[in-house]
Amino acid sequence: MLKEAIEKIFDGEVLDDEKSREFYARDASIFEIKPQVIVRPKTRDALKALVKFVSAHRAAGDIKMEISARSGGTDMGGGPLGESIVVDFTAHLNKLIGLNKDEAVVEPGLFYRDLEKETDKLGVMLPSYPASKSICALGGMVANNSAGEKTLAYGQTEKYITEVKAVLSDGEEYSFGPLARKELEAKAAENNFEGKIYSKMRSLVFDNLETIENARPKVSKNTAGYALWNIWDGEHFNLAKLFCGAQGTLGLITEARLKLIPKKKYSKLLVAFLKDQKPVSEFARRALAYHPESIESFDDNTLKIALRFFFDIIRVMKAKNFLKLALQFLPEFFMVLRGGVPKLIFLVELTDNDEGKLDERLVRMRDDLTKLPITIRVIKSEAEGDKYWTMRRESFNLLRNRIKDKQTAPFIDDFVVRPEDLSEFLPRLDAILLPYSGKLIYTIAGHIGNGNFHIIPLMNLDDPETKRIIPELMEKVYALVLTFHGSITAEHNDGLIRSPYLKKMYGEKVYGLFEEVKKIFDPENIFNPGKKVGSSLEYALSKIKSKSK
Repeated sequence: MLKEAIEKIFDGEVLDDEKSREFYARDASIFEIKPQVIVRPKTRDALKALVKFVSAHRAAGDIKMEISARSGGTDMGGGPLGESIVVDFTAHLNKLIGLNKDEAVVEPGLFYRDLEKETDKLGVMLPSYPASKSICALGGMVANNSAGEKTLAYGQTEKYITEVKAVLSDGEEYSFGPLARKELEAKAAENNFEGKIYSKMRSLVFDNLETIENARPKVSKNTAGYALWNIWDGEHFNLAKLFCGAQGTLGLITEARLKLIPKKKYSKLLVAFLKDQKPVSEFARRALAYHPESIESFDDNTLKIALRFFFDIIRVMKAKNFLKLALQFLPEFFMVLRGGVPKLIFLVELTDNDEGKLDERLVRMRDDLTKLPITIRVIKSEAEGDKYWTMRRESFNLLRNRIKDKQTAPFIDDFVVRPEDLSEFLPRLDAILLPYSGKLIYTIAGHIGNGNFHIIPLMNLDDPETKRIIPELMEKVYALVLTFHGSITAEHNDGLIRSPYLKKMYGEKVYGLFEEVKKIFDPENIFNPGKKVGSSLEYALSKIKSKSK
């Protein structure tokens, strides 16, 4: 038995009971893949022993033995799912190793919420947190190159990662950080596994600099493929940047060093209601001129869901005065009664350390935006703003937990185009989705300042038509996204669902470089196979979960 064999060499829990296997078979995606065993390492030495164990079995011909890393389990693309061994980092490898106002050193199983408790005390933050920040962990944030509502002003996780430690396919732990050219040459000259990695990666990057730079998506966010363009910045060669977004396919991250930034003292929110999509690009252009920290959006379906499940929203907000909070929703009820539900709602957040300057900037932005055919509301209190943020952040969970006859089906959930193209792009997207309205309903939410949208359909996953519709819609939507030179995934990464489309996005040559990277780090294909490269859409579709389970 695999469990007994691993227990002999492993320091930590090894689980293969049915309940555990069913739990780890799912994340926030549409997939279900039941692993043989789940391991919870207590030490890094346990990870080394595990990798050597798997490597020996692969060498002996057991090609089905593999390792998939998992932290919070919030991935929406099936990234941490695997048929063999799933490593849960949250049970033990969850320590905050070091913290000051400039940086945090963390283990992959540390939940973001626990880091945030400590960074708040110092008045700093890691701003690349996703909407799932209350349940996600740092390992997943690094592996997925996470981003969220603060990314407009501060960028993705790739901007904050400086060093990682990881156990590679030889079963040893290595440290990757910024190397000057002389340091790189010295590393590449070493006659060992690490030296060979540096030698091969140096050649891959420097021999293809122009190709790699041209492959960089021309949008402000991206998690598709391997971020080869981030490795060499002209002064330093940093393979930690490659691990960021690699989704556990190159090795098992054991530690990450992340930069932190000061939080702004004051924040003000403006809410805009749009009856149609025509002013979207002009709205984005005008709002961006005032340097907002975030511009978030959600659509009419999201608002309808929030109003439909009004009491769920109230409960999420955990207000002490239930009646007072309920009364704060009256303007939205009256707005819907008078003029119907707005097509889109935008949340524009401005921040500053000088409250007077912040108020002045808010007034100027409000006056500028009111020239457009939209309705503007300046939020006067934090409590009033909370209801909009809750609608935006909780819509997916409301859909997932409260709609009983259909399931959330994220598969076109994370594309990104340039904000200036949105007024043209969105009507064409609607035209693609409209013929499928009988088979799915959906919400649209996103980060309008980045041109990044999340479309979360509700579908019956037991309907045989679903497996036809999913690839059909993906082909159409991604073709449209690439027509506008966008990316098929801004922050949710490739996983099972989008990896099969990477060759279409980047072309044969760049995809070939991705394959080389995988072979350099993981020649035996131990780590999370079928993600990034070597993927199969047919396999992914065969693993769509059943609603009845």
